[in-house]
Order: sequence, then structure tokens, then C-alpha cells
Amino acid sequence: MGVLSLADLKLIFLGTSASIPTISRGLSSVALLRDGELFLFDAGEGVQRSFSKAKIGFNRKMKIFISHLHGDHCVGLLGLLQTMSMLKRDKPLTVYGPQGLLGFLRNNIRSLKFGLTFTLEVKIVREGVVVESGDYVIKACIGKHGMKNFVYSLEEKDRPGVFDPEAAKKLRIPKGILWSKLQDGETVEVNGKKVNPNLVLGLSRKGRKIVISGDTRPTAKIKRFISGADLAVLESTYFDDHQDKAKENLHMTAREAAEMASEAGVNQLALTHFSSRYDDVQMHLSQASDIYPNLIVAEDFLVLNVQYSDEKV
Repeated sequence: MGVLSLADLKLIFLGTSASIPTISRGLSSVALLRDGELFLFDAGEGVQRSFSKAKIGFNRKMKIFISHLHGDHCVGLLGLLQTMSMLKRDKPLTVYGPQGLLGFLRNNIRSLKFGLTFTLEVKIVREGVVVESGDYVIKACIGKHGMKNFVYSLEEKDRPGVFDPEAAKKLRIPKGILWSKLQDGETVEVNGKKVNPNLVLGLSRKGRKIVISGDTRPTAKIKRFISGADLAVLESTYFDDHQDKAKENLHMTAREAAEMASEAGVNQLALTHFSSRYDDVQMHLSQASDIYPNLIVAEDFLVLNVQYSDEKV
């Protein structure tokens, strides 16, 4: 049995209400923690309090992604940055979002008269690749909303296949650092000859794909974008009885989100961004589960662990 290179990946829902917070639901924000790095998607008002309650930590490696500039998705960014500074954050921070984000932050920080204790970089998002590292890529797709809205995905690159120690022994590769390099997919040299990792590794193993929608109507473009996701977090603002409101305000119903996830071959669906008009959002479950059974109605501080496909039993 080979050694697996696994990175923990979990989501924490920090806010699941749309437009207006409720007693039990804060405004839109999802934290994705992967291998010690935090990716924050949207920052509704009061998100720094949710950080504290979820025990996430304010001075850590972090990137923030804003889907659009409606207040329930971005106003909390100001309080979050101020709290970070008051707690003496010293790690640099990059915030990604649509055109206008830089002016929004610059003008409000100036008006509120608070300084930053860390370097803040703001990058304007365009469709396609937003961030790429050695083992993951973050992409953006334009949704259909009242202003420019981005749907984001985090897609891990494929991992090397499972290491076969018996194959390595047959090739007379000494156990130790050379085995480790081969397990990481590196070519090594043994007795003057190069050994390709394919000789001791099985087929590459698929990485995970997480998609987070922001606010949008369902579109064919988004359906393609979420295709094959291990987990899709989709807005579900309305019930079926407010289908007209969903169309008017450019949001989705639970049924529409379920239909899109089903057609896109998504492995698991999490519904979020519920209108404050609904006291019992479990109705979303009944209206969508007949179309797409593997779904979750998100609550604030719900934690979802996302496994690799080859971990699942």
C-alpha cells in the first residue's frame, strides 16, 4: 500500500441569510480551510464575530474572494479588516473581487479613519483563472445577477498515483529520500540512470472541486462551471411559491438549484442564502430533495468535511 498525500479540506458556513440577518442566521460568508490556508468567500456584515465563534483565527494565511458588491456580501469586510488590525495582524492579505472593490475599500477605510497593520492587496477578478498554486487553482465564472457577480471554484490538481514499494525494490531504488521524491511525482537518478515516477506509481488520483455561487439565476454557463464538483454551494433564496420574486430579483429557488446540480453531475449540494421571510428553511429540502437527494440545507456554523473520491467508502 502506497503512502497517500492528503490535504484536509473543510467548509464552515459563517452566514447563511440573504439581505437581512435573522436571530439564527448571519449574512453571506463561507470559509474554506485547506491544508492550513483559509479561503473566505464573501464577507457579510458582522463576519468578524463569526470568525471568533468558529475559532478560525485572524492572523493566518488567508485569501478573500468577494462575489459582488451588494452589502450583504461585502460590507463585513470593513469590520473584518479593522478587527485584524486591532489584533495586530502582520501577515499580508489579498482580497479578490469585481471592479469597484478597490474604491469601496479605499474610501471607507479613509472615512472610518482606521489604519492597517498588514499589507493589503486588492486584485480585480475577471473570468477564468484567478489564483494558481502548485496544487490548486481558483477560477471565476460570471453569474446572472443585478450587478456583476462571480461564481468561484477551488479545484485541486491531480495527485500522483499510489506508490508501489515492490516496484521500487525491483528497480533497486534505495528506500528513503528517493522514495519520497518519487511519491511526490519527481524523477530521480539511481546509479546514473533516471527513473520516471510512472514506473513506481499507479494512475494519478483526482483532486477535489468545490464551487460557491454568490447570487445568480441558473444559467447554462454556470451549469458547465459546476460540472463534476464534489460539493456545490448554491444560493437558494426563495421557495417555489416565490418563483416570480426569484426571476425578478435574479436569484434561484431551491428546486432550480437542485435541477442545476443534478444536470451538472455534482456529488453533493449545499443550499444557502435564504430569504429572511422564511422561518422554516427545511421547506427548501422537501422542494429540492426529490430532484437531487444528496443535499444539505446549510445552517450557520455547519462544518462540512470534503473527502477525496478515493477516500470514500
